[in-house]
Amino acid sequence: MRLLKQMKRAMLCTLWIVLGGFHFGAMAQGSASAPVAALAKNSINSADTAWMMFCTALVLMMTLPGIALFYGGMIRRKNVINTFASVVAVATVVTLVWFAVGYSLAFTPGNRFLGSTERMWFSSLEYVKDTGFVAVSYIAPNLPESVFSMFHLSFAIITAALIVGAVVERMKFSALLWFIGLWSIVVYAPIAHWVWEPSGWLAQMGVLDFAGGSVVHINAGVTGLMCAYALGSRQGYGREPFQPFNLGLTMAGTGLLWIGWFGFNAGSTFAADGRAGLAMAVTQIAAAGGAFAWMMCEWVVRRHPSLLGLCSGAISGLVAITPAAGFVSPLSALVIGLVAGVVCYWGATGLKRTLHADDSLDVFGVHGIGGIVGSLLTGFLASKSIGGVQGQPMVQLAGVVFVVLYSGVMSAILLWVVKLMVGLRVDETTEQNGLDISLHREQLGT
Repeated sequence: MRLLKQMKRAMLCTLWIVLGGFHFGAMAQGSASAPVAALAKNSINSADTAWMMFCTALVLMMTLPGIALFYGGMIRRKNVINTFASVVAVATVVTLVWFAVGYSLAFTPGNRFLGSTERMWFSSLEYVKDTGFVAVSYIAPNLPESVFSMFHLSFAIITAALIVGAVVERMKFSALLWFIGLWSIVVYAPIAHWVWEPSGWLAQMGVLDFAGGSVVHINAGVTGLMCAYALGSRQGYGREPFQPFNLGLTMAGTGLLWIGWFGFNAGSTFAADGRAGLAMAVTQIAAAGGAFAWMMCEWVVRRHPSLLGLCSGAISGLVAITPAAGFVSPLSALVIGLVAGVVCYWGATGLKRTLHADDSLDVFGVHGIGGIVGSLLTGFLASKSIGGVQGQPMVQLAGVVFVVLYSGVMSAILLWVVKLMVGLRVDETTEQNGLDISLHREQLGT
């Protein structure tokens, strides 16, 4: 027992030393020319700020309650409360980690790989009433930095919450929170910096990701797959029917996600303008295309279109349009949605069987595959007249490969560390009885 405790401490120390070295290396190589934050008196655009506050609320709604209801309706009754609790707890942990560490590492110009420490420890929210001065990010100087950081916090939250769908019904609650806290720093923040911070190396390379095809969906999908492999299959998986608790909740969650996605994509312009309007329109078109394509696949293959299939197809279209929303025309959005519906249907069925992973709610099959499809199609369909840049298919492919490799390898390492610390999986009795009563001493009423 003493040896095990010493190993845990050693692993924690090693991890933080590695993170510290990575971070201070970023500081040493940081760019001194780009301002991290400035105090602006009259630069704030009230209309844009109001729009972005509204979009932030929409994206937070996607997680609380969107993801919670979407996932909760698909799993067995005895694990619904644990799923809800996991989503709420993940949102809590990510929020604290984001303002303490994550935002600064992701959205300040440290170097090509990681940001600086200048906006750490809740220091990005300055406002002085008497003078009207307010902190702003140089990325969006028309917004208070508090709004800019909150908007991107909502992305960090939903990315982490998506991972819950791969681990439900068998992962320890403590292990999930340890993993998500570390993952937000080691995996999410660097990838966000690479892609969305102008000095990031993938941004410099020309990778296009308007609202999170790689940062959010590929990242969450690949991490979910690594979690599924690390945890192993649920008891009875493939041999017993796992009856969904309530597909009505899943439908309600889908609706909240669909509506919230307008904040996800249209908000990524950081302005209430024509490009935001187009991003909203193409989001709706792609979602409809994904739902239609998935429905037709089920109709042909299984002879019965299902509500769950329609919901999954809509999410597939929404995922795939995310990296492209500010770069493509309505017709291109339809193509993206239709392709995503077909490919993600395969990802959640044929590919899932090939991978032999109990990815409980198809996080990789829908979000991982959908993010890959959308990112690659952005390279072919991005229009310079809309987004000001031309798509580069090979650059997009390189971006996908780098995100998949980094997310997969680092997630696997973190899972190993957490396993040494607290273990990953509940015991057999807990799993059989259900995580609601075993872990939370709560259960749904009759």
